[in-house]
Amino acid sequence: MRDFDQAPFLVIWETTQACDLACLHCRAEARPWRDPDELTTEEAMRLLDDVRRFGPIVFVFSGGDCLKRPDIVDLVGHAASLGLRVGITPATTSLATPELVRRLAAAGLARLAVSLDGSRPEIHDAFRGVAGSFDHGIRILEEARQAGLSTQVNTVLAPHNIADLDELAALMGRTGIALWEVFCLVPVGRASIGDLSPAEAIEEVFHRLYDLSKTAPFDIKVTAGPHYNRVVLQRKAAEKRAGLREEARDVLTDGARHSKRDGIGRGRNVNDGDGFLFVSHRGEIYPSGFLPVSAGNVRKGDMVEVYRSSLLFRSLRDRSLLGGKCGACEYRAVCGGSRARAWAVTGDWQASDPYCAYIPAARRLA
Repeated sequence: MRDFDQAPFLVIWETTQACDLACLHCRAEARPWRDPDELTTEEAMRLLDDVRRFGPIVFVFSGGDCLKRPDIVDLVGHAASLGLRVGITPATTSLATPELVRRLAAAGLARLAVSLDGSRPEIHDAFRGVAGSFDHGIRILEEARQAGLSTQVNTVLAPHNIADLDELAALMGRTGIALWEVFCLVPVGRASIGDLSPAEAIEEVFHRLYDLSKTAPFDIKVTAGPHYNRVVLQRKAAEKRAGLREEARDVLTDGARHSKRDGIGRGRNVNDGDGFLFVSHRGEIYPSGFLPVSAGNVRKGDMVEVYRSSLLFRSLRDRSLLGGKCGACEYRAVCGGSRARAWAVTGDWQASDPYCAYIPAARRLA
């Protein structure tokens, strides 16, 4: 098991906040133009050098739309040359041309991920704010596969698509992806508390994802929903008691069956600031993009030391500090609740995740 006190499993860099989409939930509140105070190419190269000090970890170029940066191919090439396992999440627009996808693959990109938030254009495009976004997503996935890249789909789970989940899963099976990442909404940026699905609805989705994980030709990861780990353990325990032979792929392992090709698996027990680090377009060092509380800036401080030693990151890795029912929960070590959602809803990143339906045994017995 990795020592998250020393190095994260994943670092994401928000290359820019510029984007041509107008997503209803956008964490970055993206806009079409670039910020003149973004990290320069030289600063970005130094950032990648510093990230490599953590080891050959997973590094993702995100945004906004990372393709808005004209230096993106050079940056991907530098990251790959350092031995980082490189992913990218371009916006589903015409900027992701077949030629650019091929250049990224040639530069050493390992995996390309796009967002699909509905099984049909009318669902996805309404959420992303631009007509044609769904079709671009399907196209980009196919062109990435033709370029020899491993592919991934990211889906924001929200009230607009919970009823579409079965159709979405069927679409995932047809796309040939390695991983389906389902993201439980955090009300930051353009998203609000009113955009969240009820905790009971999320719990039901987790059980459906567990069932799907037994047969799907792709791996499943849940982001900002660490209580999925608890559901998996509960289901496995129930199946063991019932003498069932079927087993879902274990979400509590460091790797994934699809990681052999691109070196990108799932992190075990990753949470905000605990196995995860996010750098903003201006160099701010956050526990995640959905917990935008700065512990420093790469322009002024040592990112590695910030992750290892800052009070913010150390407190997020100490789950004995959790309050409320998260602190009393017997699944605290494998879950811990979403620290970002706790902060966004309550203002306290150590508070209980308010969108977890589970009542810990200690609370039920009290």
